[in-house]
Amino acid sequence: MRSRPRETTEAATCDHDDEDVEIAVDNAAFMDEFFSQIEDIRNSINKIDENVAEVKKLYSVILSAPTSDQKTQDDLEALTNDIKKMANNARNKLKTIERNLEMEEVERVSADLRIRKSQHAVLSRKFVDVMTKYNEAQVDFREKSKGRIQRQLEITGKATTDEELEEMLEGGNAAVFTAGIVDSGISKQALSEIEARHKDIVRLESSIKELHDMFVDIAMLVESQGNMVDNIEVNVGKAVDHVEAAKTETKKAVRYQSKARKVRTSL
Repeated sequence: MRSRPRETTEAATCDHDDEDVEIAVDNAAFMDEFFSQIEDIRNSINKIDENVAEVKKLYSVILSAPTSDQKTQDDLEALTNDIKKMANNARNKLKTIERNLEMEEVERVSADLRIRKSQHAVLSRKFVDVMTKYNEAQVDFREKSKGRIQRQLEITGKATTDEELEEMLEGGNAAVFTAGIVDSGISKQALSEIEARHKDIVRLESSIKELHDMFVDIAMLVESQGNMVDNIEVNVGKAVDHVEAAKTETKKAVRYQSKARKVRTSL
């Protein structure tokens, strides 16, 4: 009679263990989906980085010519729009992951939660680094374009200070900008270059403003993470492939749990 309860207990234990394994497998599927999202964001950031390199090349082409041709301007605009679109997409995905992590952290702390937090933190830092590089390229191009305008004005005998030139640039209207120098004996070529540089700066400032809020949003997130990001970068950076390594460990854990359950139930 005593063997019966034991059989019942064993059956109950077996059923319970099967349930645990099922939960572990479901968790592995969830982690696979998470790493798929991470990989998408990583690819977007890498593509942004590639586009920033192309933008810098076009900036050099524009600065080396008296006036930029329409194709160069069109190519630059297309790259700028692509960067803006991909950056917004990456930002939104990072923010969604951040919100989900915050909600889960209140409920529980687990190994997979730490993995996801580290992946999110590293990608957020990488995103900020790439966008900082883009912003620096934009600012450098603006300063060099402004310098070309100043040199052309000096040639005509109309020297301006940085403050005066900034006031002229803030107007945003090329006709108003050049109205004060048309009668100064400036050549058509010099005037054309000044107008072209002014248009470049106006377009650039519009792009900078569009990306500003998004950049600040993610930069503040990374800043709030503080030393955690630096520590994660050191630790995670030791792996050649963050995503595959974490996925492999998760699957190993599931297999180990499954084996452990089988051994226990056989006992």
